[in-house]
Amino acid sequence: MNKMLYILIFSSLIFSCSDSRKLADVRIGGKWGYINSKGEIVINPQFDSASSFSEGLALVQIGDKYGYINPEGEIVINPQFDRASSFSEGLAPVRIGGKWGYINSKGEIVINPQFDSASSFSEGLALVQIGDKYGYINPEGEIVINPQFDRASSFLEGLADVRIGGKWGYINSKGEIVI
Repeated sequence: MNKMLYILIFSSLIFSCSDSRKLADVRIGGKWGYINSKGEIVINPQFDSASSFSEGLALVQIGDKYGYINPEGEIVINPQFDRASSFSEGLAPVRIGGKWGYINSKGEIVINPQFDSASSFSEGLALVQIGDKYGYINPEGEIVINPQFDRASSFLEGLADVRIGGKWGYINSKGEIVI
């Protein structure tokens, strides 16, 4: 192994593995797989891209489609999505045919693809884009903060930063501007 590979493995372990049960994604020979905290390959490099495990599943890419694997390396949600993100609060955003929706850990669509972009859930809300405006939905897919912002971010500690007309501020989970 060359020096760069050791650096990559070491970096992955530091940032992705805090105990022996966690796996770190690692790229070897142009493909992605997973190693344990001892640096042992536990899921052979076979994916075109891979992400860290979140809520027991990891997002992987095979060809031009995205799906999810479990820690044993078994595909549990077939690669069928045009794009996807990691699970958070039980749901994952996925893009099908140019629109974003959400699936559960069984791969079932629980919020129909209807958004121009979508983020992971944070503090019970997910940032979505409809047209050129951003707003927030709940886990049932209901819009709880109307798309009215030019830019926005996910909630963190009860607040989300938003931009309206070139000025930034913060809103609370009710959509009220508080800063």
